[in-house]
Amino acid sequence: MEIKITTKQMLKVLHVLSWIIFIGLCINAGGVLFNAFFALFINSIAAKNFWQHVDLSSLYDFDKGFFITEISLMSIVAIMQAFLFYLIVKILNNKKINVTQPFSTEIQHFISNMSYLALGIGLFSNWGVEYTKWLIAKGITMPDIQSLRLGGADVWLFMGIILLVIAQVFKRGAEIQAENELTI
Repeated sequence: MEIKITTKQMLKVLHVLSWIIFIGLCINAGGVLFNAFFALFINSIAAKNFWQHVDLSSLYDFDKGFFITEISLMSIVAIMQAFLFYLIVKILNNKKINVTQPFSTEIQHFISNMSYLALGIGLFSNWGVEYTKWLIAKGITMPDIQSLRLGGADVWLFMGIILLVIAQVFKRGAEIQAENELTI
């Protein structure tokens, strides 16, 4: 007995997975933003038990400006990750993927936007990692990079470059497809 999985079925599964990941990333971004607001404006003790039980109290006690910079980098990365999956959910929701003509300008723009977001996530993650290392060198006790959700900058940059190349391939494919439609 052979089980065949069609592209349509695979897209439905990916659509559901994208929604689940998108909701998780939104919760993460909202958690970082809420905890940052709470620690800065309501109760500074919240820095000790920041989002996902990260202890940023020594950073908060050392310098509030450093604390704001660190949580800003964490927030930017979290928001960009959520927005990346928003784009995926949006294109799967709108059903703009035309299997018969995959080289469309919509798909090319979608892949380009994803590549720019991945590059942005990689750059801000790398900035956050380097900033955290700089804070540790100043003698401030900091949680590890994975707890701050700033790890994997190199992977994001790598993915961004790959997506940028694919976007250019799709752009060229859309141009050739348009030329072929004009000649027929």
